[in-house]
Amino acid sequence: MNKRILAVLLVLVVAASGCINTHRIEDTRVSMNTDVTITVMHPDVSEADRAIGCAFAEVYRIEHLMSCTEEGSEVTRLNKNGSLRNASSDLLYVVTKSVGYSELTGGSFDITVLPVINLWKERMRAGSPPTDDEINETLELVNYKNITIRNGSISFSQGSMGVTLGGIAKGYAIDRAIEVLKEQHIEHALVNAGGDIRAMGSRTEDEPWNVALRNPKNRTEYITVLNLCDMSVATSGNYERYFSEEARASHIIDPKTGYATDELLSATIIAESAADADALATAVFVLGEVDGMELVERMDRVEGLIITHDRRILRSSGFGEFEDRGMS
Repeated sequence: MNKRILAVLLVLVVAASGCINTHRIEDTRVSMNTDVTITVMHPDVSEADRAIGCAFAEVYRIEHLMSCTEEGSEVTRLNKNGSLRNASSDLLYVVTKSVGYSELTGGSFDITVLPVINLWKERMRAGSPPTDDEINETLELVNYKNITIRNGSISFSQGSMGVTLGGIAKGYAIDRAIEVLKEQHIEHALVNAGGDIRAMGSRTEDEPWNVALRNPKNRTEYITVLNLCDMSVATSGNYERYFSEEARASHIIDPKTGYATDELLSATIIAESAADADALATAVFVLGEVDGMELVERMDRVEGLIITHDRRILRSSGFGEFEDRGMS
């Protein structure tokens, strides 16, 4: 899957004290190339443990469907054959939503960017960045409009295309984990997958979940603390170089240019679903300061915080409503 590094503004869940007769049950496991932590506030420890186990099983199921590197996954088969009949409802939903975000952002979010990502990986392994001609030639394969979704099938209209769901699948897995927890009669929980977070209910009867956004340049400090209740947050950023310093390339490629984006240090998005926050964080990071914030401002129930390359911190008009002024 697209290895979008979210260590960039890592999100730290602030420790919470429980209510009377309510226990804090937590488990951390590895999935989707990152630590996934599920925290539940519940009066019955054994019920909570079972629910957390079911939620992790769902996360693993989504990972096995949507990995672009795991042999036999639906995405791997789609990329190999150029089409996939009888795709799962999960994959159909995520690909459809991805195409919708491509349309919304004018192609700044595009899951068909995989060939360009692979080109960079191959060339940097060989010791030098790709040439402009190689990038431009590979960009011919990048176009979300060449994805067709019809009658339960997904297909590409051009050979050698490929998709990566790294900018949205992690968020979707979190959403599915929350739905499974609901089915298990859990009302208060928080799922954190490498910095993508969704909060359900609250951490105590009277207090929301607190999530701290770490300073990307100093991991011992935080930018602000968020109060979340039935909302999600995701951060996309460029603190670590993914290919090499020489190529000035990060792990997030602009699907329009074929090069890494470097206008921002990070983009944090608050939205109702983790899939939306995940995709929008990637899109805003690619769009940059002006276009990215304009996108956030015209969307309902979406807020954002941007850190520019020169360390300016910009907030959308409603971002402050989620900040804990007593802790930030």
